[in-house]
Amino acid sequence: MDLIVRRMGAEAILHCGDDRFRAAIGVGGIGVKRSEGDGVTPIGVFPPRLVLYRADRLACPITTLPLAKIEADDGWCDAPLDPLYNRRVKRPYGASTEALWRDDRLYDLIVILGFNDAPVVPGAGSAIFLHVAQPDFGHTAGCIALALDDLVKVVSALAPDDSITIMP
Repeated sequence: MDLIVRRMGAEAILHCGDDRFRAAIGVGGIGVKRSEGDGVTPIGVFPPRLVLYRADRLACPITTLPLAKIEADDGWCDAPLDPLYNRRVKRPYGASTEALWRDDRLYDLIVILGFNDAPVVPGAGSAIFLHVAQPDFGHTAGCIALALDDLVKVVSALAPDDSITIMP
């Protein structure tokens, strides 16, 4: 099943089969991603690569996608000049990283999207995820965020050959 994300005013809607889910998007809206940290949710078609989850907070999600637990020392490298840019790393790490183990529950369940990863282009942007939305559906840094129950449904529907299309 392919998913489609479309902007609807300040927010977005994620279409998953016959279901429609409210989604938060980047503070820069949906557009052409130009650089690391620009807050843009990128236009394009992206495969789901991996599901990560906090086993201390959630039951193991039902999915046919590759699956891994988030550990307390997991991070994501967002340093454009580092050889592991846009990759999962162990913290502490010698370059800038984003912590995947968070207190705010936004990363309790994550789908890593295949954005800027084949090949990685330094500085073109990293860490475009589907993740849990803030309670007020506030903007993300460029990811797509859903209510936890909706994200669990989406994760269970996704298959390795699916894609997520982000449209303006």
